[in-house]
Amino acid sequence: MPNDSLQIMITMICYMLLVIGIGFAFAKRANRSSDDYFLGGRTLGPWVTAMSAEASDMSGWLLMGLPGVAYWCGVADASWTAIGLAIGTYVNWLITSKRLRRYSEKAGNAITLPEFFSNRFHEGGKVIMTIAALFILIFFTVYASSCLVTCGKLFSTLFGFGYVPMMIVGAVFVLLYTIIGGFLAESASDFMQAVVMIVALTVVVIVGSIAAGGVDDIIANAKQIPGFLEFFGMATPVTDANGVQVVVDGVPQFGGRAGYSWTTIVSGLAWGLGYFGMPQVLLRFMAIRSERELTSSRRIATVWVLISLTIAVFIGVMGRQLFPTALSTASEAENVFIVLSTNLLPPVLAGLVMAGILAATISSSDSYLLIAASAFAKNIYQGLWKKEATDKHVLWISRLALLVICVIAIFIALDENSVIFTIVSFAWAGFGATFGPLMLFSLFWKRTNRAGAIAGMVGGGVMVFVWNLLVRPLGGAWDIYELLPAFLFSCLCIVAVSLATKEPDKEVQDEFEAVKAGKAA
Repeated sequence: MPNDSLQIMITMICYMLLVIGIGFAFAKRANRSSDDYFLGGRTLGPWVTAMSAEASDMSGWLLMGLPGVAYWCGVADASWTAIGLAIGTYVNWLITSKRLRRYSEKAGNAITLPEFFSNRFHEGGKVIMTIAALFILIFFTVYASSCLVTCGKLFSTLFGFGYVPMMIVGAVFVLLYTIIGGFLAESASDFMQAVVMIVALTVVVIVGSIAAGGVDDIIANAKQIPGFLEFFGMATPVTDANGVQVVVDGVPQFGGRAGYSWTTIVSGLAWGLGYFGMPQVLLRFMAIRSERELTSSRRIATVWVLISLTIAVFIGVMGRQLFPTALSTASEAENVFIVLSTNLLPPVLAGLVMAGILAATISSSDSYLLIAASAFAKNIYQGLWKKEATDKHVLWISRLALLVICVIAIFIALDENSVIFTIVSFAWAGFGATFGPLMLFSLFWKRTNRAGAIAGMVGGGVMVFVWNLLVRPLGGAWDIYELLPAFLFSCLCIVAVSLATKEPDKEVQDEFEAVKAGKAA
């Protein structure tokens, strides 16, 4: 192994050991009860709440997927998606966070999302809890696989090892860390990783801009590519039959500017709707120690998102000037951040920046695995099968579930040509459409009943698959990101079924009014 690669590896190993150390530091407290393991006993401060929520949300696609899209076909797709995410982040923190923090405590002190929905409607049969837990298992397993793809691409690109072994190594590391420390370790390390991520982005964009001759030169180069720097058009790389971009005399070839339809713009903006159903973000709302501190958290989270998304898109543009032919497929384009870092920075600093990608991946995968495991152990195993199960038993089952879910995610991630952005977009749509409308109606519409909640979850979740697999391939006006039609269909199901069936019991409505008036448990 070259000396530079060895230094990068040592730096990253030191970082990984630090993260595991955080897990051990919180291990004793995490194992006191399932409340502490899954929600940290509702003790998070505003900075940890905000930064861990955004770090767990953004994942490796912030440093690989988003710059890769910008590098491959220009700023339009990446920018409209970033704008949608920025708006969604702010609005979710503004209208959802305080009401959910208050309501989750009032509704039986719920510590998982399925438990909150079940308690919100005072159901006895736990149908809502079961359906919610199953959808979480499905979509978070897919989501976790995107993180493992990131690990595989990162380590194989850096060190020249095979993709699959490196992906499995990353999975083992994340699994070990999550099993040890639970939610508190996850949140504390996610805070640190949010700092590492934004520092890594900033360092690379500064050094890269200097190497490219300044921002003006980067923009001038991008303008030479038809559609590359437009918000209402996009570049079209000329590729061969294998999807590899054609290069002539050292110059990557592009076709004419491609049009940019209204459906594509709407699809990008629709990403913001996903936040209302993201369990890893919603759990942070539930876990903060005081509702009053959520205002500070909202400001911190919004600033972090705006800065990180803007830099991530610009890195893709910058990479096209500095390394125009280094990445010749859409999948390889997602390595632009790695290529920039390893070629422009000293090995030790490059190792720290690579730790930023690892940080983004860990901060998401640990959240996904933990939430999926809690859905099974707390909501399915204890909620349905073994209601008499002790807290200790639930913790052991959750760790077993972590292992099984991780193995399934590994199988999904075996294809090294997987595009991270594509995997994430499907799972994001799944959560946004399954839980987003139900969360909003549960918090703000008293007439929502149990039947409407079930119809909304099932309708939204199923429509994601139907639209993605059957409708969207028709093209034209049907080519809209599945999150939007599935989200709207879920809303329609909730309203129609709730109005067509019996209104909620007085006890449920009184609890809603108490929460609306600002009363917690």
